[in-house]
Amino acid sequence: MLAGNTAFKPTSYESIATVTVGSGGAASAAFTSIPGTYAHLQIRMFVKTDRSGASQDAVKIRFNSDSGTNYTYHFIYGDGSGTASEGYTSENGGRGYRASGDLNATSIFGAMVTDILDYANTNKYTTIKTLGGVDLNGSGEMWLTSSLWLNTNAITSITIVPATGPNFKQYSHFALYGIKGA
Repeated sequence: MLAGNTAFKPTSYESIATVTVGSGGAASAAFTSIPGTYAHLQIRMFVKTDRSGASQDAVKIRFNSDSGTNYTYHFIYGDGSGTASEGYTSENGGRGYRASGDLNATSIFGAMVTDILDYANTNKYTTIKTLGGVDLNGSGEMWLTSSLWLNTNAITSITIVPATGPNFKQYSHFALYGIKGA
């Protein structure tokens, strides 16, 4: 045990809401009426889409119903045999990688943790970062993605949609947490 300060305080995170996709799937997962009382937000995702003919997919993260081309993102990833990076502008959502696609067994899901920094600060654009990946029994990928919402409004709602999709599969799970300030 550390004397004085600890590096991690479990009480710093408060559960705000969860979404679990039921039978038949869902085109999106949404969190509304997000209070502006936290320093940051975090979304933890366990995701599979019905992207046909693919083992992997991604998610788009949109704020305050904004599906315009007001987002940028860049990423770096590795798959055990190499790495790559790219960047994009004028996108219609921030990005999170990696979701499992429909080619995989029904039990294989991707996992992601997305941090939304200073979401209530109206003096700057909102930055989000996502760490995620999917294990495909020896092949798979790990991704670090950073996105920027080119808007200074405080975030009051978040919508997550499959990047290619068109739907999230049953048992996909999304949990929103508020992170308290220091």
